[in-house]
Amino acid sequence: MDFEKLFHQFTQIKVAVIGDVMLDTYWWGNVERISPEAPVPVVAVSKKEQRIGGAGNVALNLQSLGAAVSVLSVLGKDDDGEQLTQLFADNHINTKYLVHSEQRITTNKIRIISRNQHMMRLDAELITDINTADEERLLYAFEEYIAAVSPDVVVLEDYNKGVLTQNCIAKIIALCRHHNILTTVDPKRKNFFAYKGVDIFKPNLKEVKEGLNLLSDEVSLAALKDIHAQLQEKLQHKTSFITLSEKGVFYNDDTKAAIIPTHIRSIADVSGAGDTVIAVASLVFAATKNVTLMADIANIAGGLVCEEVGTVAINKEKLLTECKELLS
Repeated sequence: MDFEKLFHQFTQIKVAVIGDVMLDTYWWGNVERISPEAPVPVVAVSKKEQRIGGAGNVALNLQSLGAAVSVLSVLGKDDDGEQLTQLFADNHINTKYLVHSEQRITTNKIRIISRNQHMMRLDAELITDINTADEERLLYAFEEYIAAVSPDVVVLEDYNKGVLTQNCIAKIIALCRHHNILTTVDPKRKNFFAYKGVDIFKPNLKEVKEGLNLLSDEVSLAALKDIHAQLQEKLQHKTSFITLSEKGVFYNDDTKAAIIPTHIRSIADVSGAGDTVIAVASLVFAATKNVTLMADIANIAGGLVCEEVGTVAINKEKLLTECKELLS
């Protein structure tokens, strides 16, 4: 495999990410004492940082690999929404098709960290479904995007925050099928079985077990192939791509199935690893239509970002180097 050529191909791919974008805010500091007001640690904040999170982190990973990325979502008309839009623009992610609504607030997850340990997380968010008017505005923006850009692949990134309603999901997938656009999905429990007919369905094992009401903890090829069959009966999708945490990844399409073990890592933080996996898988599959290669490279990428603290995008050069070393 010529990985240099493949990674160059990423720059020719046009991708839309649709879903629940959010602001990740980090407050870093030190704990030296307990508060006299309550039995809680006092964090002396020394640094504040804002990053792109949620579905936005998928867009950031895609952009880091060189793809032409647009993000579609519904934000609040608030300071957090303005900050997040600016972060997208600063990272060369197209924000033209974002919808700003007075009926929503922009999701902001504030993490308080001391000595690389999470002390607390504060979530400002609405998780009810967007209203009909915002649905229509988002779908109209997507139609405009398709007409203007003609994307190669659309990633639906669901965090159960209300942007991807069942109506939106069905219409987005229908539009993609009509225009022969690949669809990849990172689902959550609420709309788990709404993603009918997609190309790549990428839950993690915990989400699959919850969705199918499975009690068994068995992680074998036979058990996972049975899970794929159950999923395909409900979804009629083409490929199951299931992340197995420290055990690697599993893929199954109409012709082959395999478990790919994870590579040994020094794990610092698993935040955002799933975002990296779906981003890398979407690009590799769009470029090659090779499910095995997709799973191999996405598996490496997911492990790489776990070596960093907090939500970070994949480093293209590091990933290229590891692909050459581990897959050549």
